[in-house]
Amino acid sequence: MRVVGFTFIRNAVKFDYPAVESINSLLPLCDEVVVAVGNSEDETLALVRGLNSPKIRIIETTWDDSLREGGRVLAVETDKALAAVPADADWAIYLQADEVLHEADYPAIRAGMERWKNDKTVDGLLLNYRHFYGSYDYVGDSYRWYRREIRIVRPGIGVYSYRDAQGFRKADNQKLCVKLLDATVHHYGWVKAPAAMQRKQETFNKLWHSDDWVAQNVAPAAEFDYSQVDSLQRFTGTHPAVMAGRIREQNWQYDHDMSRNRYRLKDRLKHWLEQATGYRLGEYRNYQLV
Repeated sequence: MRVVGFTFIRNAVKFDYPAVESINSLLPLCDEVVVAVGNSEDETLALVRGLNSPKIRIIETTWDDSLREGGRVLAVETDKALAAVPADADWAIYLQADEVLHEADYPAIRAGMERWKNDKTVDGLLLNYRHFYGSYDYVGDSYRWYRREIRIVRPGIGVYSYRDAQGFRKADNQKLCVKLLDATVHHYGWVKAPAAMQRKQETFNKLWHSDDWVAQNVAPAAEFDYSQVDSLQRFTGTHPAVMAGRIREQNWQYDHDMSRNRYRLKDRLKHWLEQATGYRLGEYRNYQLV
């Protein structure tokens, strides 16, 4: 079984992405990892080259900063990395630069890829998500956080990145037919020093909106205000081993007052239904479970 990872990154140092940890979490599962490194304002290219793994293949790309509607440039950069995946690969595993796999999930991921490798009715594999917020001690538990997404796709069937690169589709805008794996992506996109998070918010919103919109909706500030969240729960599990050094070096303090958790009535009803049946009412699904 040939497995290739693919990812893209730009300005990893400037915006404090766990890009090294993300790539390192892919390497044990893959024969090769394609990293599309965009034109950066920092030492991102040197950072990736410094990993010095024979499995890593870097392609240098230039982002089209005029693509400012719906985060489209993120999908374009994802497709550049996916296009570099060899056509003879059985599976391609995708991670964004703030997503990390846990080593405890490697057996389930390998088993799923082996099980459905020759079943051409399966276009991809679905993974669960855990979204950290504010620090490495809290996870989002409201319904604004997506709980699953496609992160393993079958090359050579016309798969492409969809909208803002959260998921994938295939030829004729078809949803992918997928199997759900018992594995979880650890998403650290909302865990940064408050100053770094503020810089990211001010810059990243420009991938979705005009300068006028950003000026009106993203207030300039020295640090991001993490208190603007509806509901969190304390994380009691373990982080991926590759994250240990980064977590030790955390240089800011964030504490969430659980009494401030705000659940809307309809969210409480959704939670009750999900606990009782496993079904999440109103969930956005850019895939077809088979």
